[in-house]
This record gives sequence, C-alpha cells and structure tokens, in this order.
Amino acid sequence: MENNESKGMLLIGDRFPEMEVQTTHGKKLLPKDYAGKWVVLFSHPGDFTPVCTTEFVSFAKNYDKFKKLNAELLGLSVDQVFCHIKWVEWIENELKVEIPFPIIADDLGKISMKIGMIHPGGGAKTVRAVFIIDPEAIIRLILYYPAEVGRNISEILRILEAFQVSDQHDVAMPANWPNNELIQDHVIIPAPTDIKGAKERKKQANCFDWWLCHKKV
Repeated sequence: MENNESKGMLLIGDRFPEMEVQTTHGKKLLPKDYAGKWVVLFSHPGDFTPVCTTEFVSFAKNYDKFKKLNAELLGLSVDQVFCHIKWVEWIENELKVEIPFPIIADDLGKISMKIGMIHPGGGAKTVRAVFIIDPEAIIRLILYYPAEVGRNISEILRILEAFQVSDQHDVAMPANWPNNELIQDHVIIPAPTDIKGAKERKKQANCFDWWLCHKKV
C-alpha cells in the first residue's frame, strides 16, 4: 500500500510516522515508546468542553479494560500542555476521576495537520477522531465523529478485541460481534479460493453456504 504520510492524511494500513510529542506525562517518541503495544490515539476539539469531558471520564473509567487488551490510551488536542494539566486537575477535583493516560499538547497544530486531525472547514480545532495503531505501528482503524456526538467507548473496546481475535485466529468478525443476530459469538471462517475447497466446505457443519461458514474460538 502506498504510504500517505507526506500527503498529510494517513490511511488505514499506513505506518504511523515517527515524531516527538509533548504530553502531560512528559515528552514521548511515537511510535517507539509504545512498541509492542496497541495504541488508541484520540483527538478532541478542546479542553474544558462538555462532550470531551464526558469522553475523558469514560476513557478513564475503562482504562483497566484497555490495559487488559495490551492497549494504551493517548489523547490529543490543539491546546497547550498547561491547559491540559489544568483540565485534568479540574476533572480530578470536581468529578473525582483521575485521568491516568497522557494527553498530547499540539498548540501549533503541526501534529494534527500531519496526521489528518484538523477538519478542513472547522477552523483550527481538532476533530473528534480515533486511531487504533497495532504493536507494529500500523494504523488499523480510523474513526471520525462530529463535534456534537460523543464516542462510544465500549465500541472502541469491542473493535480492539475484535482485531486481536482476528489476528490470532485468521478470522473475520460478524456484525455486532460477539452478539450477532445469526451466529451469536461465533466468528466467520475465510471463504475457500477454489472449486474443490468450496465443495468440501459445503459438507462441514456451521455453514449457510460454502462462502459463509462460522465457528467458535
């Protein structure tokens, strides 16, 4: 796949570009400092905003679930690090929730522009985006949300778990996995690529047809 880093717009399958960033936990080298881990990098339009505050509380309350999936959280917006620190303090003092993950300060917008987190018609603010980056620093998923709709953290966890099951077992995940309306928590087996394989597949259990077979993992 062609790498799009130089175009300022990263795509699924691209390697996340190397960069040094300032965060609320000090300077970090991306993706080097997260080698061997999954990373959920998410941007928000601004600190001290209502929807973003509810999202950060939800990310924090689900942090242990991300850790169990060998994943780290990394926030980002075009606010200064001082603003990030004050916002984190406010959430801890007023809402009694500790934010355990770092937030990238991108007050000049250079990082956001480089990786496609600035909305073309939205001024200088970062969009509400999610990048899931695998342990090899490859971007596996990109989600964009409108400013008025907060993220579903459970869905991000579901996607992360689905990637890991898919990678481990070479399978695909059905809609609403693991609660699919047809096959419940089963996963989809890759279809055969020749006529012989198709004929043999028809004889197997858990097949609607040779191209739609499933199993439990």
